Amino acid sequence: MTAPAALKAAIIAAAREQGFEVAAMVRPGAIPDAGRDLAAFLASGAHGDMAWLAETAARRVDPRALWDEVRTIVMLGLNYGPNRNPLDILGRPDRGAISVYAQGDDYHEVIKPRLKAIARMMVATAGGDAKVFVDTAAVMEKPLAAKAGLGWQGKHTNLVSRELGSWLFLGAIFTTLELPADPPERDHCGRCRACLDVCPTAAFPAPYRLDARRCVSYLTIEHKGPIRHDLRPLIGNRIYGCDDCLAVCPWNKFARAGREAKLAARDALRAPPLRDLVRLDETGFRRLFAKSPVKRIGRARFLRNVLIAIGNSGDPTLADDAARLVDDPAPVVRGAAIWATAALAPGRLVAIARARHRETDPDVRREWDVALGEPVD
Repeated sequence: MTAPAALKAAIIAAAREQGFEVAAMVRPGAIPDAGRDLAAFLASGAHGDMAWLAETAARRVDPRALWDEVRTIVMLGLNYGPNRNPLDILGRPDRGAISVYAQGDDYHEVIKPRLKAIARMMVATAGGDAKVFVDTAAVMEKPLAAKAGLGWQGKHTNLVSRELGSWLFLGAIFTTLELPADPPERDHCGRCRACLDVCPTAAFPAPYRLDARRCVSYLTIEHKGPIRHDLRPLIGNRIYGCDDCLAVCPWNKFARAGREAKLAARDALRAPPLRDLVRLDETGFRRLFAKSPVKRIGRARFLRNVLIAIGNSGDPTLADDAARLVDDPAPVVRGAAIWATAALAPGRLVAIARARHRETDPDVRREWDVALGEPVD
């Protein structure tokens, strides 16, 4: 049988061969405060529409509830650092801002096979059993990664690494093997509040607390219905996710560009013109976002986001593209199209107001009422 320390060294070496910059071990019982923190988050309603968080809470707070045989968790981090400032795109209102992590291939598909390769090596070398997870199961990756020493959860609640900054994809290997655990990383945020102050929608009611209902990433990705009117102007041209709180972290002075070619930004997704995106049909949407995590939200939700960006663009030449979608099959697209048209060319909206009389969806009818200045119940 391989000695635990030797096996740990072999796992770390295998992780490096698979492209992971960091790997460390943690005990499954290392996050006793996770239950309290998650319960407070859920009780406040800050999870918004993410009912699955509440439904899986019992399994999240203790990895042993997910798999009672786990004895060690190997936490791994893969760097996806950008090679340019992600905030530069915000100064180009005619272009759509897509979060750095979604500009390349879907990280789930990139990381999971590599975790499986490491897990197979572990089992072949030392026996036991192993399971791998990448952000889709009831695993609290960030608290576990912090306890394993990969970084700490900053005031924006994301993981920050002293060596790699903010840009780490996390993966986990649960194993029945007993391996030496690593010490946790301490918090190095100090008095800095750059991530809190930069948030465009004030989604942080306090340091280390996030209200997802105001978070641009949540609104543009997880939220399925119309986005609140008061938040729309604050979203700007962010059409999928938001990197603001990550990008301003001072610890990014140590960050470096990611090396994984599959995660590198595609040229077509670095700064796509809103005019092109708003004209995507279902086939065009699927073609543009093949292998991309953006594809998971579907065309309708994506066009909702694009139309909000168009409404915020200040460019009246985009009004016709927005107006064309007031008859889209998806209610969430129709509603956003009404808002965007009203923002850019109110007269254009009045000219097509006949569409209002055949509208049956209550949310879209309300959009018409608000846009045309009608009383709203």
